[in-house]
Amino acid sequence: MNKVDVKAMVSKQRAWFQRGATLNPGVRLAALRRLKRAIQTHQGEIAAALKADLGKGTTESYLSEIGLVLSELSYMLRHTRTFSRPQRVDTPLAHFPARSYQLPSPCGVVLVMSPWNYPFLLTVDPLVDAIAAGNTVVVKPSAYAPHTGRVLQQLLQSCFDPQYVAVVTGGREENRYLLQERFDHILFTGSQSVGREVMAHAAQHLTPVTLELGGKSPCIVEQTADLTLAARRIVFGKYLNCGQTCVAPDYVLCDAQVKGRLIAALKEQIVCQFGPNPLLNPDYGKIVNARHFERLLKLLEPDKLVCGGRFCRERLQIEPTIMDNITWSSRAMQEEIFGPILPILTYHNLDTALDELAQQPHPLALYLFTRNRSLAKNVMAQCSFGGGCVNDVVIHLATSRMGFGGVGESGMGSYHGQAGFRTFSHYKSIVERGVWLDPPMRYQPYRPAARLLARWLLR
Repeated sequence: MNKVDVKAMVSKQRAWFQRGATLNPGVRLAALRRLKRAIQTHQGEIAAALKADLGKGTTESYLSEIGLVLSELSYMLRHTRTFSRPQRVDTPLAHFPARSYQLPSPCGVVLVMSPWNYPFLLTVDPLVDAIAAGNTVVVKPSAYAPHTGRVLQQLLQSCFDPQYVAVVTGGREENRYLLQERFDHILFTGSQSVGREVMAHAAQHLTPVTLELGGKSPCIVEQTADLTLAARRIVFGKYLNCGQTCVAPDYVLCDAQVKGRLIAALKEQIVCQFGPNPLLNPDYGKIVNARHFERLLKLLEPDKLVCGGRFCRERLQIEPTIMDNITWSSRAMQEEIFGPILPILTYHNLDTALDELAQQPHPLALYLFTRNRSLAKNVMAQCSFGGGCVNDVVIHLATSRMGFGGVGESGMGSYHGQAGFRTFSHYKSIVERGVWLDPPMRYQPYRPAARLLARWLLR
């Protein structure tokens, strides 16, 4: 699309929205049902596109993308009518006679800009929430996942008129044209650097934004942890999608007393889950493109490898890798890894380690493995992060019953389930006064009795 096309598309969506076409919850539910049927019908094409873009196997594609979208759709189909109803709240006695309520209203025309690492999930999940809340939506998939982008375009065009949901494909030029337009809300998922650009453009129109960014998410393994279970779950979460997951454990911070046993368990689990040669595993993914592949190779330190490190340039694959004797100043600790490389750091005193973590930018996720419930409660309360798990990794985002989002440098705002409905809604606070009684207390001239009554009511 060129600049004129983008402007015309946004104008048509705004005109359609302003006619009240999406206000009826029945219209929203019908749209969600169409979308769900289309996804169920075209699961094979979606999985094939994800395989072409990221090397994902069919089961991983369903577990981490298609199935999660269907779950979000099912949740919103059950709850959209309830979420859309006015919400009664208590009315102060000073307003008597009256009733007070908050009326959920759609924001308007929404822009969803999605990343390449989970190109189906992170496009359609926020789209579902925006539709449920009654918005029109412009979707901009990442150009780095072109096969999934084409399937998304075909899928959404078969379900929606472009004045309701439109798809814009392309790269930076199309992004620039979109960000020059006035939207009523923008949800962006991606890197912190691009997030800053999105926020700067949004500020020109005072457009509210939800930013789902990233960061170096720590995984703390405390000395009482079940190391076999911890290793199994860390290996799953770290190497899912070949490490290209925004909430993947970026590094392990473990008690020095258990480091040797943990590394042995991690190596065992890599073989168990991916085989003795993961590069020959047909279900093991690939790095999205050559630029990211070469960036990851520069993070490898051969003298610190304890597992993995082999790669295949032709297929853009790096096998699951562990590096030991890493410090805060190591290359791998200077940026979000976003690949299948797991550095191991150690600590001798957990309180000191938590103080060190507090000096780092707020991560999108934090994970803790421990059998000490009191310690877990304290760590979860003390540390600042977007979301996380105790004795597991990444699964906190796989639910529609909690919002998912970051804090500080890792993002702002949240979505999923009711949190997503709220993100794409404005709640109008309304007081509906009765007409049969009009106490004179607030009107001049103010008499002593009125002042006394005001002090009694407003205290």
